[in-house]
Amino acid sequence: MSSSTSMGISTMKPCCRMLVNCRNSVSVGFGFRRCSHTVMENNISGCRGEVVIDRQIRCNSHSILDFRVPSAVSGLTWGQSRGVLGRDKARNISIICNVASDFRKLSTSIDPQIGGDKGFESIYIKGLNVNVKPLVVERIDGDAVKEEPRVNGSAVVDTDSASVDDSTVCTVQKEYSKSEADAWELLRKAVVNYCGSPVGTVAANDPADSLPLNYDQVFIRDFVPSAIAFLLKGESEIVRNFLLHTLQLQSWEKTVDCYSPGQGLMPASFKVRSVPLDGNKEAFEEVLDPDFGESAIGRVAPVDSGLWWIILLRAYGKITGDYALQERVDVQTGIKLILNLCLSDGFDMFPSLLVTDGSCMIDRRMGIHGHPLEIQALFYSALRCSREMLTVNDGSKNLIRAINNRLSALSFHIREYYWLDMKKMNEIYRYKTEEYSTEAINKFNIYPEQIPSWLVEWIPEKGGYLMGNLQPAHMDFRFFTLGNTWAVVSSLATPRQCEGILNLFEEKWEDLVGKMPLKISYPAIEGEEWRIITGCDPKNTPWSYHNGGSWPTLLWQFTLACIKMGRPELARRAVAVAEKRLLDDKWPEYYDTRSGRFIGKQARLYQTWTIAGFLSSKMLLENPEMACILTCDEDLELLEGCACLLSKTARAKCSRKAAKSQVLV
Repeated sequence: MSSSTSMGISTMKPCCRMLVNCRNSVSVGFGFRRCSHTVMENNISGCRGEVVIDRQIRCNSHSILDFRVPSAVSGLTWGQSRGVLGRDKARNISIICNVASDFRKLSTSIDPQIGGDKGFESIYIKGLNVNVKPLVVERIDGDAVKEEPRVNGSAVVDTDSASVDDSTVCTVQKEYSKSEADAWELLRKAVVNYCGSPVGTVAANDPADSLPLNYDQVFIRDFVPSAIAFLLKGESEIVRNFLLHTLQLQSWEKTVDCYSPGQGLMPASFKVRSVPLDGNKEAFEEVLDPDFGESAIGRVAPVDSGLWWIILLRAYGKITGDYALQERVDVQTGIKLILNLCLSDGFDMFPSLLVTDGSCMIDRRMGIHGHPLEIQALFYSALRCSREMLTVNDGSKNLIRAINNRLSALSFHIREYYWLDMKKMNEIYRYKTEEYSTEAINKFNIYPEQIPSWLVEWIPEKGGYLMGNLQPAHMDFRFFTLGNTWAVVSSLATPRQCEGILNLFEEKWEDLVGKMPLKISYPAIEGEEWRIITGCDPKNTPWSYHNGGSWPTLLWQFTLACIKMGRPELARRAVAVAEKRLLDDKWPEYYDTRSGRFIGKQARLYQTWTIAGFLSSKMLLENPEMACILTCDEDLELLEGCACLLSKTARAKCSRKAAKSQVLV
């Protein structure tokens, strides 16, 4: 987690927003995503709400999730807005208002671009109709009224509701262990509210931490395991709000200079701030302050945020059945902007995504620049999820065609060139170099001398894995857990390779799991190599943090992979190892040493994605059928076509037989 500093309000770029107040009037302006609150001694005017309070509250302009559009909008029908209180500004208040803070039934159409532009499409809106179903929300002390689990010794009895759609609710009695009960309590304490509604969870919530840096912000990648935990528990409001609010933070502006985020870029994180309203000390407003990397250590834009957002959007629809959210025009536009950013043509010849160091979970210099496996796995998964969710029409057919072509090329590239097992190692060991032809075996001019000595003894006879990176004359032979587990989850790897990856975990359990699952990477880089690659980073010393540290949050991805491949016993074994220590160790961010025996030297305690990863793993193991809807099955059609179209030239056609044969075995 990189640190950030507070970004001044003046640095925010203007963006179009729409606000609805309690008088049903619509105002269009420019500024932050905000929610305004004013405490007065007068009666409420224009707000259909009952307020039980010693003072009266005037409901001013409140957020409707700040729906931004790239062109004129017409045909609006609004419901009542809700009146809410800002956090920490009012206590002992019960307020009931009709709610229409989100567009529940949004009917729009997207027209394709008119003209000869070669881009995928240009999106504009013909019409908009909002039909809002009013809700009733009751809040006391700024929090939603909810009966908390009852503690009985070391167990907690709770009512668990998992909703597949609006009409089906399954209620079961659940007994929680002490670790699970503590985890749920901490997860709820980490929830961040914006305009009275939950919008995410902070990265860490250690009350003893006097210097939280940016750990008090809501990170997109960090919130994903929290979102899965809430969705599996049947609490989808926070996930819906998160998806829509982060969508409004997405950059809609084309890059004008080198300091502007690219169009479609999702922020790494955001923070809810309270600022005075127009200089009035008696009034305040809440604003969402995003960080696109301009405040982060290293100043690197997050490549993975948009990919995780798409993956979470699909998971939300699969679990809740609320597919209407995916069909909203702003959501469809958001998906397309992310894809256009990722699929843009460039100088790179590979189908994999070219990124710099620090652009993903490993957000510091660790030698992963180029084509790191983690990004490729998330990229592949996001493309597949997008293909499911995009509305098929004349305006999207070019984009869908581009997705299919990229999926075909990317899956072949990763399966063919990133895979390592004993057979592939023997091939690399005997590579000839300086080959010049389209039929070259050593296509990337890899010198066999770069095979590390540790790998010669470490690679098992049974099993294998996808290497960390591949570039001309460079193979990163390190094992990266997130990239490999997500390659299984998304079916980026073949079924045979997926089985080999789990076999590797089983064969190398002490190295990859040890005393605390799971190693973010293996092995650690040491000595002169550490000094050169990390720049002498004191946080990424050998077997610490990103350099071979153990991260419990990786449990939920590992659990998904194990359940998908029919080997949940491996996940149960890993979760049992973690459960022995996490509660007593106060839920650390990561662990140090080769076996993960020590709490990380700079690890934050009460790390939210550690907590959420543990809870998600437990619930997935109890309900393995839920894991099935979060994964992607093998798509044999991707192996039929060749995106590079080499068959139209005199050059040899790219062979798909090798990859396809691995699928069928």
